[in-house]
Amino acid sequence: MVKIKSVADGSPAGNCGVRDGDMLSAINGHDVKDVLDYMYYAAETKVTLDIVRGDEHIAIDVVKDEYDDLGLEFETFLMDSKQRCRNNCVFCFIDQMPPGMRETLYFKDDDARLSFLQGNYVTLTNLEQEDIDRIIRMKLNINVSVHTTNPELRVKMMNNRFAGEKLRFIRQLAEGGIMLNCQIVCCPGINDGDELRRTLHDLGELMPNITSMAVVPVGVTRFREGLCPLASFSKQTAGETLDIITEYQEEFLRKFGTRTVFPSDEFFLIAERAIPDAGYYEDYPQYENGVGMLRSLIDEFEDALEAAEWNGGDRRVTIATGYSAYPVICQLAQRAEERFTGLKCEVCRIRNDFFGDTITVSGLITAQDLIAQLRGRDIGNELLISSAMLRRDSDVFLDDLTIPDVERELGVSLRASASDGYELLDAILGITY
Repeated sequence: MVKIKSVADGSPAGNCGVRDGDMLSAINGHDVKDVLDYMYYAAETKVTLDIVRGDEHIAIDVVKDEYDDLGLEFETFLMDSKQRCRNNCVFCFIDQMPPGMRETLYFKDDDARLSFLQGNYVTLTNLEQEDIDRIIRMKLNINVSVHTTNPELRVKMMNNRFAGEKLRFIRQLAEGGIMLNCQIVCCPGINDGDELRRTLHDLGELMPNITSMAVVPVGVTRFREGLCPLASFSKQTAGETLDIITEYQEEFLRKFGTRTVFPSDEFFLIAERAIPDAGYYEDYPQYENGVGMLRSLIDEFEDALEAAEWNGGDRRVTIATGYSAYPVICQLAQRAEERFTGLKCEVCRIRNDFFGDTITVSGLITAQDLIAQLRGRDIGNELLISSAMLRRDSDVFLDDLTIPDVERELGVSLRASASDGYELLDAILGITY
């Protein structure tokens, strides 16, 4: 039973007499525990809401279009508390963060409901058999952090004695018709090499219900005191991992007509290998895991260049980026300069002093590193950064400094653009809409 915070004016529920502060007990006779129950049972065209109002129990019938929202708002999006992760993974990035950052950055969530609703990856260690049965009954596809299919190794990697036995849920979900996207955080000397082969083989046996797999390299910061020793990938080990992934891609292509497993862009950068063409990534099923982002950026930028018109005269900008993306951003900046007379675009690599120089992605660059490494430089008309450096839908960096803070310290206008070739070119040219 959950409390209704408010009822939208003119909504189906509001028109039928549901009030702010009512308690929702059930829909069509089904108990409502959380947002999944609510969304699933409220999708029908005719629903009966069991309402508790004070000491009264009221049944309210609502007729609406299929999938139309009832118009009810609850205290929290999930209708109860977010589930905290029960694991202590050896590679957990949150454990490698410095003290003193905002509290929300230290919360480890492992909530399967956020997998369905927002695309989060979950380990399944928070779930019980009844949860798996509900997922299958509701036909909810899910994103799973697998890491390894070796039960004993999964227990060690996740520091959870139940992590190995929960692997059975992956097979149950696949056999129940659920489509799964899988993630493997790969750690050199732990779950790479033959262990990676085992994981890819085991997941391959569940295809086509395993719809995609992403292999991403572990991130190692300088804040690992007291934690399990971990190594970053080298050019050699990254290349060896790419070779293993290629081996299974070829096998899956023969059997199923799809590569299914994809390495994140970082592997190609670390191994100093060329970013594959767009066809390699098929329909970019693991884009949000950093798989194919650079190829998409390059292709979009080239398309934008071909169509762009600009009469901006002289313009000089500086792009701040991480070490890993630096070669690609330099390539794009050069193409823009060749295309437009009067444009000068300088690219600056920002060393990650905050987390340590082993962290090379742009999304983890902080404002204080930007300020320290760009202060005193002639930045030009504008400083450009990736919006991945900022908290979603805000102007706040990981270290809680803001875009205005950086602008004030550097004395220059700052513009953030998405990881999108069209937006990047607009930013370089100073085009606004």
